[in-house]
Amino acid sequence: MKNNTMLKGAAAIVLGGALLLGGGGTLAWWNAADSAAAGTISAGELNVKAGAGVWKDRSGSTVNLSTYKVVPGDKLTYTQDLDVTLTGDKMAANLVAVNADAGAGFTPENVVITAPTLTVGGVAIENPLTTSQHVTASISFEFKSTTTGTADVNATKNLGTVGFTLQQVTQTGLQ
Repeated sequence: MKNNTMLKGAAAIVLGGALLLGGGGTLAWWNAADSAAAGTISAGELNVKAGAGVWKDRSGSTVNLSTYKVVPGDKLTYTQDLDVTLTGDKMAANLVAVNADAGAGFTPENVVITAPTLTVGGVAIENPLTTSQHVTASISFEFKSTTTGTADVNATKNLGTVGFTLQQVTQTGLQ
């Protein structure tokens, strides 16, 4: 009979625990929930659309790169109109030239390729750009007049792939 009493006691404990844990008793873990209207995060945009570019010599005459042969002392300038889109808080970007190095054709010491000069409405501006705007970018390729002997005779450099790109940067003073 002792086993029967123990069995009944164990069953009562199990049943009581089940009732407490199952919500039928007074054991309660408190919690509450609410939602916040945190809002929506939206990304900005960085983009550049290029117009047709043009090469000109020192006199301002248009140059056809497929037929023009440079000689020491020549300076050719590439100019291209660009529509720059920069939207977003703290958005800034540098406009840089691509495929505009002297290597792979000319001796680097005999050629100077300038960094881009930027203008808006004829007024010079500097990198980094921080707003959407219509920018005119120019770079120059100068075959130095100090080139001696026959250095770089018949040299070629494909400048037909010269272009401009935007590279996002952190605005000065912002984090």
